[in-house]
Amino acid sequence: MTRIISALLFLLLFGIRAVSAQQDAGVWVQVEAHPSLREAQERAQAYANVLPDVNGFRLNSGWYAIVIGPYLRSDADQVLRVYRAEGQIPADSYITFTSAMGQQFWPIGANILNRGVVTPPVDPIPQPDLNVSGLSPKPTDETRSQALQSERLLTAQERRDLQTALQAAGFYNATIDGAFGQGTRRSMGEWQRFNGYEATGVLTSAQRKALMDDYNAPLISVGMQRYSDSQAGIDLDLPLGILTFDRYEAPFAHFESTSDLGATALLISQEGDRATLRALYEVMQSLKIVPLNGPRELRGDRFTLEGRGNGIVSYTEATQKDGQIKGFTLVWPEGDDARRARVLAAIKASFSTNGAVLDSGAGADADQRIDLVSGLQIRTPRLSRSGFFTDANGTVLTVSEATDSCTRITLNDDQEVQVAWADADLGVAVLRPRRTLAPINIAEFSADRPRIQSEVAVSGFSYEGALGAPTLTYGQITDVRGLNGEDGVKRLALAAQPGDAGGPVFDDAGQVVGMLLPTPSDGRTLPASVSLAATAERLNKVLEQAGVSGQPGQVSAGISPNELSRRANGMTVLVHCWD
Repeated sequence: MTRIISALLFLLLFGIRAVSAQQDAGVWVQVEAHPSLREAQERAQAYANVLPDVNGFRLNSGWYAIVIGPYLRSDADQVLRVYRAEGQIPADSYITFTSAMGQQFWPIGANILNRGVVTPPVDPIPQPDLNVSGLSPKPTDETRSQALQSERLLTAQERRDLQTALQAAGFYNATIDGAFGQGTRRSMGEWQRFNGYEATGVLTSAQRKALMDDYNAPLISVGMQRYSDSQAGIDLDLPLGILTFDRYEAPFAHFESTSDLGATALLISQEGDRATLRALYEVMQSLKIVPLNGPRELRGDRFTLEGRGNGIVSYTEATQKDGQIKGFTLVWPEGDDARRARVLAAIKASFSTNGAVLDSGAGADADQRIDLVSGLQIRTPRLSRSGFFTDANGTVLTVSEATDSCTRITLNDDQEVQVAWADADLGVAVLRPRRTLAPINIAEFSADRPRIQSEVAVSGFSYEGALGAPTLTYGQITDVRGLNGEDGVKRLALAAQPGDAGGPVFDDAGQVVGMLLPTPSDGRTLPASVSLAATAERLNKVLEQAGVSGQPGQVSAGISPNELSRRANGMTVLVHCWD
């Protein structure tokens, strides 16, 4: 009764309630699965005595799953964490989805998914006063002597597997060596006692099967099967219950999701040496399926990459041997770490190769786009704006919108920078590179106040890098004050694009007289030919606040358009804001 009150109190405190099973958002917490309907019903009854929202469904594999829910995804994660921490559900419980469910067997007669009821119907099971940590003592299928005799027939790997399963269930914390000493016997007895068996310290054949079935439930739930790819030359275990082969696009074999879980996978197969491996290592890190946060290592003839973020966890490994590179990528949703770890471990342990290698021309007829690499989406920044170098160390001036709420800021994709100072009123930011750069050109700020109607040019990445280089846009100064008469801002007759914001404004002598500002976002809409720019005087004050001295320009005559283009290209940079 205490456990029931605790569970209900938890649901009330956190405002968690079950949702309609027909909602797309319906998510479940799977706690157990059994091959026997009778055993699954017994266990479902035990859980229903102490927890709310207990249901049971037949899986596609033929097993019978006990689940709690359905909930919204965020609530399901909370239920999983709290119930697991309290020991009310097994440590290897995990999130699952409605698509995995078939006919319903619990509560008896219920059919909330409209997928039918398990037949033939069975009588309701008496409801003993039980808790989840153990049913009434179960009959033993073997005597202790018979259990020892059948145990002697186990292979060394099977003995190690039992220790691993006991460890995963929280009963064993010693070496996985296959030797059943006192520690292993003690853990077996504790497992038996917890699961309602007589604690003999020797598992019977049925108990060994129950232990391994519970341990392998995460793998069974995703349909782990042996898969052989003769074209890629790779054999391994894959979760084919939730994945299916889709296509080849060298060097990858693509596997797409067939369930609400949303997991995907790649097999990697290509000819190449260590230089090819290094190139693949760099390419993989540019892909959207490899988030920025996570450990990564390139060492000799192999690399590993792990990325976490944007709702996914991605793991890639590849090895170069005998002129071939073979490996795999597994992409899994966040919040399902226990099951992901089991699936990943099974893939690693089963991975093997042969002499075949994927044809480099495989998938050559697929749709081509500049934002795809072998059919995979390249990671793209949330926003890109222009900026320009202001000193010999690579300090950059840009607009604040290029730096707001960014997880990472880079110049031209790969040079990481950080905000050294920002003027929120003006909308300008100073960026300092994490390592010293060597700009080709730096801004020379004009000391003269520009005159109205004088010719100017803005250097910027008008289309946010799509053209690969900055372009010059010409115009005139129409006012030396802002729209409201404010100092520090001037108005230009110049048709700019959003990506130009942050770019330097040049006079006809190639000196910087300002920086283009973005279009106001306070509800006003400017004509297409009107732009605003921060003045050189105001920019120098911002640089001083960041501890940087702007370089003053020298009096000089006008320069040619070619010379202006050369200076602008060496000074203007593309600033990327990444989520």
